[in-house]
Amino acid sequence: MVDLQTQYQQIKEEIDKGIQGVIDSAAFVKGQIVNDFQQHLAEHLGVKHVIAVGNGTDALQIALMALGLKPGDEVITPTFTFIATAEVVAVLGLKPVVVDVDIDTFNIDPEAVRRAITPKTKAIVPVHLFGQCANMDAIMQIAHEHHLFVVEDACQAIDATYTFANGHTAKAGCMGHIGCTSFFPSKNLGCYGDGGALFTDDDELAAKIRAIANHGMVVRYHHDMIGVNSRLDSIQAAVLEAKLPHLTEYTAARQSAAAYYDKTFDGHPRIIIPVRNPQSTHVFHQYTLRLVAPKGQDTAAFRDDVRARLNEKGIPAMIYYPVPLHMQKAYLDPRYRAGDFPAAEQLADCVLSLPMHTCLDNEQLTYITSSLLDILG
Repeated sequence: MVDLQTQYQQIKEEIDKGIQGVIDSAAFVKGQIVNDFQQHLAEHLGVKHVIAVGNGTDALQIALMALGLKPGDEVITPTFTFIATAEVVAVLGLKPVVVDVDIDTFNIDPEAVRRAITPKTKAIVPVHLFGQCANMDAIMQIAHEHHLFVVEDACQAIDATYTFANGHTAKAGCMGHIGCTSFFPSKNLGCYGDGGALFTDDDELAAKIRAIANHGMVVRYHHDMIGVNSRLDSIQAAVLEAKLPHLTEYTAARQSAAAYYDKTFDGHPRIIIPVRNPQSTHVFHQYTLRLVAPKGQDTAAFRDDVRARLNEKGIPAMIYYPVPLHMQKAYLDPRYRAGDFPAAEQLADCVLSLPMHTCLDNEQLTYITSSLLDILG
């Protein structure tokens, strides 16, 4: 699914120099390279503050902690997403409220958000799934009307650009009160271990986030609030600092591969290619198809068979995600039953993600596409 070795070979000298610099300095934690990377990423994204932390899940948790939410407060998030989005809500004793998604873009449905708001609702966590932004015009309007916080989960969409109805543009993660991202190795901007970051233009929130991520400490050994220990280590920052200047070309390479897939599959009766939100660029963390089963066949069984046959050909197709949050054992809730979220449940049965990374060449793309077309007949 991701070719990190080829990508490394292309920038080996830069990566090796950065890592060696950290080793030579012995500043393995909170080294200057972390500050440099935070500043350079903030400049790239056009946001005032970037606070690097241990991973994307930590980023989401710290964001909610910084907003001062209390146990029992409700946080609205999509049911079709990776588990971390709801996990941090539950860990903090907050109440995850899941809603359905748009069947075409896979992103949170603003009208479903509006219907889910109660007097206990305090925040919305839209997920920019697979690489394009959710409908942030609608989300921010709803949040403004109901005095809610917005925490963007941009873990799959770094570098995506959203254009508001008034023409204003902003990067994914830089529109709500706080944005969060992950630097997991397979991400569009990935390190060689775990890493994450939070984005905000709010000075007070930034100061609070920094303190929470550092044991709730501003002055050394004086702890003003409950915190955690979450930081990006210097070696991972060095890797990210070397990769950041290439992020725009990495995005273009993914978009080029996606265009190849689109051209090959468009119009096929068994394939629905990814639908673009016209207000957002798509950075294709994943290239996710919807498969249409022949009449009379079970959709999930058909999809699973196609995936197995691709795997037999050495093509590691994946399913993101086979079980919506409201059907996960750990998150079963009497408020929700199978059938309550038809778009998410339909997607869980039919989605299939093809290999997507910065080093796909025409030979690989031809093999992947021709193999899938052969399987579908």
